[in-house]
Amino acid sequence: MTAERKIVPFFRRGDIGGLTYIVTNNIVNYLIVIATLSGVLGWPDEIVFGYVIPGMSLGLCLGAVYYAWMGYRLSKKEGRADVTALPSGVSTTAMFVMLYGVVMPLSYALEDPRLAWSAAMAACFVGGCIEFIGGFIGPWMKSKIPRAALLGTVAGIGFIWMATQGVFDIFNDPILGLPVMIVAMIGVFGAYQFPKKIPPLVIAILGGIVYSFCLGRTQVDFSNIGFYFPNPVNSIQYMIDGFAIMVPYLAIIIPVEMYNFIETMDNVEGANAAGDNYNVREAQFADGICTMVSACFGSVVPNTVWLGHVSLKKTDAGIGYSAISGILLLIAGFFGLFTFLSDVVPPAICAITFLWCAVDMLSQAYDVVDRKYFAAIGVAMVPPVADFLYTQVTGAAGLAELYTETISTGIADFAPEIGQALVDAGVMWNGVAAVKSGSIVVGIILGTMVAFIIDKRLDKVALTALIAAVLSFVGLIHSAQLTINLSNQWGIGYLILAVVAVVLHLGRNSWCVAADDTEDLG
Repeated sequence: MTAERKIVPFFRRGDIGGLTYIVTNNIVNYLIVIATLSGVLGWPDEIVFGYVIPGMSLGLCLGAVYYAWMGYRLSKKEGRADVTALPSGVSTTAMFVMLYGVVMPLSYALEDPRLAWSAAMAACFVGGCIEFIGGFIGPWMKSKIPRAALLGTVAGIGFIWMATQGVFDIFNDPILGLPVMIVAMIGVFGAYQFPKKIPPLVIAILGGIVYSFCLGRTQVDFSNIGFYFPNPVNSIQYMIDGFAIMVPYLAIIIPVEMYNFIETMDNVEGANAAGDNYNVREAQFADGICTMVSACFGSVVPNTVWLGHVSLKKTDAGIGYSAISGILLLIAGFFGLFTFLSDVVPPAICAITFLWCAVDMLSQAYDVVDRKYFAAIGVAMVPPVADFLYTQVTGAAGLAELYTETISTGIADFAPEIGQALVDAGVMWNGVAAVKSGSIVVGIILGTMVAFIIDKRLDKVALTALIAAVLSFVGLIHSAQLTINLSNQWGIGYLILAVVAVVLHLGRNSWCVAADDTEDLG
């Protein structure tokens, strides 16, 4: 007699923990998006709560429901009742890079929130396309790009943008920020736990909200709660108009989404290792499609499969947590519940999550990469600093109308005499504009070169330099716009670098001999 084939129930006790994990962490991401778009950039509520938040919610709901369906299918196929659905949501890392690497520069350069939003939607849609393509090329990309280069660049973005923003916001309101910060830190960095294993980070955020209310920093306001269903006809029209504007930012969007689909691939492979044999390619396709749909309804940030499947499986989570969390977030987004939450959570409390995410990204880079590649991580972290410095200096100078603005590309630039005046005044400006353009790709290129040098593969260093030269000649890096320019000095520099690397590689067995262990070098 054949044993009865068991199918996972829709909801079980372990799903409560999964539901808490998905909903609370996604709410934090929502608050960060709102704080950045409304608080920092000054986008109107009509765009933020009428389109961006509902669009995000729709994409998240579709992804969560689909992953629950994938879990059900897997359970039915294998006759197991212990299948756990893939955790999904907004990619925190990709979200920050999109917000600070694409949306913020667009907003500062264009000085028109609606125009910036149109370009950001287009960038998000293109990102979804790249995520989808990742289902075909993901394994190949993962095998070719050193992990240290990719994670180092992302860590650099987290450190220079997120950590600084978090610390600055905390000290901008120290009476509120410092007590909340220390409670969060003892949980995140000290691994303390409160009774019932309640994470101090949760206490810091919830307690901080109550504390800020007592201080009069926030208010309870339900007046903006209503029905916010985005009109896709309007959002798609704006998105179409934004494609021409976002083209110069492809050098940022492409590597961000490369990271995103590799993150999905890694996390699904982690789920497979834990015993749930999901199709990696199907998950990447789902991420891409959900991101494209959310962009059509107004969203500006991508979806991904989250880390945490192993922990959820240990707590006996099934498939119901995924579908229910998606539906709850959809209801919250469509009925304007985040308008209420944004009023009760001040910047100093959101700053805690900024700092936490930044440190987590930095720690991850050094945790999953072999120690010998630490130098590659460090070098890859540098180019994002140029993006940060450029944005801050041009933003300040813009108040005095000291730069010329090119609306067609969304790039602000200085007249040569202004740039020279900055250098003469002691500002570290030489080369900043060049590294800022395509800084993520530049970081990956430099980190890749260092990783190959460590591996004693100067031939691969030369190949990397040739790729960098091509990217320079077509304007994907070191340029404010896409254009073919064979006299590009950075492209020529990369070609010379490639020649030098080849010559040194040819002499590897005679006059250019590497030590067996680089740590032996003084």
